[in-house]
Amino acid sequence: MQLCKKLFIIMNIQQQTLASIAIEHHQLVPVLEKYHLDFCCGGKQTLAEACNERGLDITAIIKELKTSDIQDQKAFVDFSDMNAEQLIRYILIKHHFYTRQSMPDIEAHLTKVAAKHGERYPYMRTVKDLFAYLKNDMYMHMQKEEMVLFPRIKEIATSFNNKTNTNKQQEYISDPVTMMVHEHDEAGAIMEQIRILTSDYSIPEDACNTFKIVLQELKAFEEDLHKHVHLENNLLFPMAEKMIEQSAGQAK
Repeated sequence: MQLCKKLFIIMNIQQQTLASIAIEHHQLVPVLEKYHLDFCCGGKQTLAEACNERGLDITAIIKELKTSDIQDQKAFVDFSDMNAEQLIRYILIKHHFYTRQSMPDIEAHLTKVAAKHGERYPYMRTVKDLFAYLKNDMYMHMQKEEMVLFPRIKEIATSFNNKTNTNKQQEYISDPVTMMVHEHDEAGAIMEQIRILTSDYSIPEDACNTFKIVLQELKAFEEDLHKHVHLENNLLFPMAEKMIEQSAGQAK
């Protein structure tokens, strides 16, 4: 589908799922983020259902989605045209690298803020502990993807492209996928707790520079996590499960 069609022909969008909106109109993700419309873990909800649940004015949001300007069309990436190997490469370079690079700095800044401002802003101590827990989980989670699931997906993709039998059961992909999706849900829930505790990353008037910076870092981290999880839950994993299902019947 041409880019212009994806950007401007948004038919019956209120009945589309949040995941499909993010997949077909990736440049609209910032609008979904703005209203905390969960297109990754909660992507099966329609826009209408999600707005109703959160008490949002769906008419205003649809108008904003339809009129949303694109900051840089050259930066638009059509993920729906990517194959499994291309998606994995993008996820590793764009999201796994960012996650590994950003987490130590965020934790260090949170430790400093909690030590210096914890008495006046006790919620930041909780934020520090939550993020430390998330950091450890994310390291293990990404390692499992990189050492187990992604190689399996590449293996299945090779069999599928060569039209050969995988000789693998559906569980070869579905079991690790189920585990990864569960861990995605947990990571999303932790970041949601952090966002609620910080009142949507609101910066106190007397916040020092480190306090300001870490709240901005946390906001950016959550937004990246949503995009990261979306690519895996809604694109890569279903693609892999479909390939193993189809290739299992080949070359019998």
